[in-house]
Amino acid sequence: MNLAAIAQGPVDAITPRLPVTLKVPSGYAQGSDYSRTPTYTEYNVTGQFQALQYKDLVQIEGLNLNGTRRKIYLYGIVEGVVRSLGKGGDLIVDPDGSVWLVAMVLEQWAKDWCSVAVTLQDGK
Repeated sequence: MNLAAIAQGPVDAITPRLPVTLKVPSGYAQGSDYSRTPTYTEYNVTGQFQALQYKDLVQIEGLNLNGTRRKIYLYGIVEGVVRSLGKGGDLIVDPDGSVWLVAMVLEQWAKDWCSVAVTLQDGK
């Protein structure tokens, strides 16, 4: 049973879903000067931005995140940063063009939906 789909109608009335672009790292492109530029695979999805609640703040307390943070609900699977494994670094671009780094996955429900803590990257 997909509880997120059941609750989505009433929640959308208060905080609507927005079209966002999910950018998943796919490797690097090497320039002629041997510099490396990250490459991404882009997916068009819908996301719902919310403020972090107290339990979310407690969960991410040890990450030492600075800056503007939000919580986003998305359908699908998103990865947070795992530096020791060299994984993650997913980016979310919202409709106004601001870029958010997925710092941590707060909740993951099978392959249905997830909520992630994000940090603003470009100051918009």
